[in-house]
Amino acid sequence: MDEATHDGQEANFALIAAIVAVATLGGFLFGFDSGVINGTVDGLRQAFNSDEVGTGFNVASMLLGCAVGAFIAGRLSDILGRKKTLLLAALFFIVSAYGSGIAGSSSEFVIYRIIGGLAVGAASVLAPAYISEVTPAHLRGRLSSVQQIMIIIGLTAAFLSNYLLAETAGASTNQFWLGFEAWRWMFWIELIPATIFLIALFLIPESPRFLVSKGRTEDAQNVLAELFGGGPAGRKVKEIETSISEDHAPRLSDLMDKASGKVRTIVWVGIGLAVFQQLVGINVVFYYGAVLWQAVGFSESDALKINILSGTLSIVSCLFAISLIDKIGRKPLLMIGSIGMAITLGTMAVAFLSGSLVDGTLQLSDGAGLTALIAANAYVALFNFSWGPVMWVMLGEMFPNQIRGSGLAVSGFSQWTANFGITMTFPIMLGTIGLTGAYGFYALSAAISVVFVWAMVRETKGIELEQMKG
Repeated sequence: MDEATHDGQEANFALIAAIVAVATLGGFLFGFDSGVINGTVDGLRQAFNSDEVGTGFNVASMLLGCAVGAFIAGRLSDILGRKKTLLLAALFFIVSAYGSGIAGSSSEFVIYRIIGGLAVGAASVLAPAYISEVTPAHLRGRLSSVQQIMIIIGLTAAFLSNYLLAETAGASTNQFWLGFEAWRWMFWIELIPATIFLIALFLIPESPRFLVSKGRTEDAQNVLAELFGGGPAGRKVKEIETSISEDHAPRLSDLMDKASGKVRTIVWVGIGLAVFQQLVGINVVFYYGAVLWQAVGFSESDALKINILSGTLSIVSCLFAISLIDKIGRKPLLMIGSIGMAITLGTMAVAFLSGSLVDGTLQLSDGAGLTALIAANAYVALFNFSWGPVMWVMLGEMFPNQIRGSGLAVSGFSQWTANFGITMTFPIMLGTIGLTGAYGFYALSAAISVVFVWAMVRETKGIELEQMKG
């Protein structure tokens, strides 16, 4: 049923909800593809007879594809459209899921994982951008935030399916259906949501902002009429046309300020948001959670339970963020998150400092262990209340129409490059400066992000995309 929007327009919320549901399937696959690798490490090591370095690269190789995928997708979406680029990503998800499971060598596996990374990178930047371009301004933050919840649900679904397959087969390396090992089926399970994503994308419209940029104003008006009613559609088309340069189509050089010849400030803000989201160390929790807690003396079973607790807190925190992001705004949430993460990460670093090494393992007193556990889960909750969803929301909406694709390309590339860097350096930091040094660095990054948000980030709550300045 159509209902009146905040500014009196008629919005087809059923269609908008359907579009959000389809677009955020990309977020689900983003999470699933990132999480599925965790249950397959033993199988990869045995199947390809790889050493620790080789296995580590098998695990991390996807992140390289993510960086390239995010960069290419942002620009490609300005050429082919948001919808067609997401369709291409869906095909890549399917190819990667099948190929990763059937791979007969480490090099073949890496190729298929990089293809999956291209899809993850594309979905990570395009889903929030597409949602922001088809939703009313007063709901845009809440609807774009659904992406982060779907990422976490995708991660959880991968962990659950990995567990069920390994339990049913007896071990991830044991043979399962049709004589293939269980770890291969862990990848093939992804074929189900990836195929659903591909089919569902044919049922949603192209972004009206892209259609206007290609001169297809009648098509854009038809889409906007479906979304918001016939009356506002014509006015909105004119606003979009005004916000897009008439002398050329969007291109990468638009990121430069013509007057000064320098990179636009808004681009540096986008890069800063993308990089700081990773410098606070969140993916250490995602990728090394069990290793981390075993390193401070928890059993493997307890470590896995802590990870489940962290996942539950993540979803609850995202729900709180969704309820507030269009009420109090993006910038306050970022400030709260940065201050809170600096405190909790610093608390963890101090707790680890009080420990002692016993047979190469850091042992904490009961008090310090409890303090670290509470601080770690508070940190995860704060991240998913703030930087987790808000960074993706802002990247999808903060750039002017003319440079949205290019801005997303550069910011997405920066985000995934920082992700790769943090993921690869944590084991090195663990072996050199220890947990205290590593978490001290993440705490310092969170503290610096407070200054960055206060000085550089402008509020985008309730502002129409056509009014974004760059």
